[in-house]
Amino acid sequence: MKTIRIARPIAPIAMACLLSSCSTLPQVGPNKSQIFSGSVQEQGDAYVVPVDARIARITDTHQALGFSSSFRNAGVLGSDTIRAGDVLGLTIWENVDDGLLANEGLNATQLSSVQVDGDGFIFVPYAGRIRAAGNTPEAIRRIITEKLQEQTPDPQVEVRREAGDGATVTVIGAVGGQGVFPIQRPTRTLSAMIAAAGGIAIPPETAIVTVLRGSQRSQIRYEDIFKSASNDIAVRDGDRIMVQQDEREFTILGAIGSQSIKRFESPDLSAIEALAQAGGLRTITSDPTGIFVLRSESEGITSSVLGRAVSGPQKVIYLLNLTEPNGMFTARDFKIRDGDLIYVTEAPFTQWDKAVSALFGSLDSAAASVSTLSP
Repeated sequence: MKTIRIARPIAPIAMACLLSSCSTLPQVGPNKSQIFSGSVQEQGDAYVVPVDARIARITDTHQALGFSSSFRNAGVLGSDTIRAGDVLGLTIWENVDDGLLANEGLNATQLSSVQVDGDGFIFVPYAGRIRAAGNTPEAIRRIITEKLQEQTPDPQVEVRREAGDGATVTVIGAVGGQGVFPIQRPTRTLSAMIAAAGGIAIPPETAIVTVLRGSQRSQIRYEDIFKSASNDIAVRDGDRIMVQQDEREFTILGAIGSQSIKRFESPDLSAIEALAQAGGLRTITSDPTGIFVLRSESEGITSSVLGRAVSGPQKVIYLLNLTEPNGMFTARDFKIRDGDLIYVTEAPFTQWDKAVSALFGSLDSAAASVSTLSP
């Protein structure tokens, strides 16, 4: 009976402690009410916006990678394409005894060790400065023939490469074998050149191909190369091809299966896919009504989301509620962007359970101690 008299005054004290302890117990991060307290509506500096179908459409700014028209319109080259630094040999026959170039008694002229200069040109007497780089020996032959036939009847020209590597492409990054590869008949396109380098060494869905051509730079997703013939561009002499993994990342924290920084595993990542990639929600601890996506949003998108003008980039916190009738569909349509922070709040039951466990553990110990001291 003495033990009961002691327990009665403890009960109201326990309840008071239980209510107050919810704000002091350890937690994985802020709860929903704490996040809302930092909103602009509560004199904070971030807009908290519940996501619906309209918000999902406005914020979907995914831009597909692809080649510019200059890359798409480049013609195919062969391994015989001349480039700067190559050394050419020319033989010119003239259909006269006393020709422009040939010595007396001869009708053929040999021009050896004609080097293509840094600008891609060679000089041929009476034909002038001829563009050689980027042309094949056959194309150069025709150009020289046209230039000379105005001065000597029926000239015959032979052009051959005496030294030089011809047209080549450098392939680096996540491929089977990096190196410098000649442009040959089977390797005139991007996909064929990557295949010649051993193919890609990372999952195709996360591979990005970058092509550097002079001062130009263009990118495409590896899988998109095969979606259209125009994406499988012709490679050009001097191209540098780099294959690398998609470097976009998002951070996921809170009451989730795996708290970490995650790489994008698909070109177009939805909120549902991001949650699944992190191990999914926890049955007991995760709050499906409190999934937040924190993002620095542009002025234009923020204005469209809020329905009013704002000035400059803004902090926006998007709220996803999976328990709503269309919540799962909305989360499927809401796209995650590079640098996003996804935060899953704890279920209210979790905090209550922590408070109960902490308090009643202490109360049991106290009651036991009092019982021991009682006569």
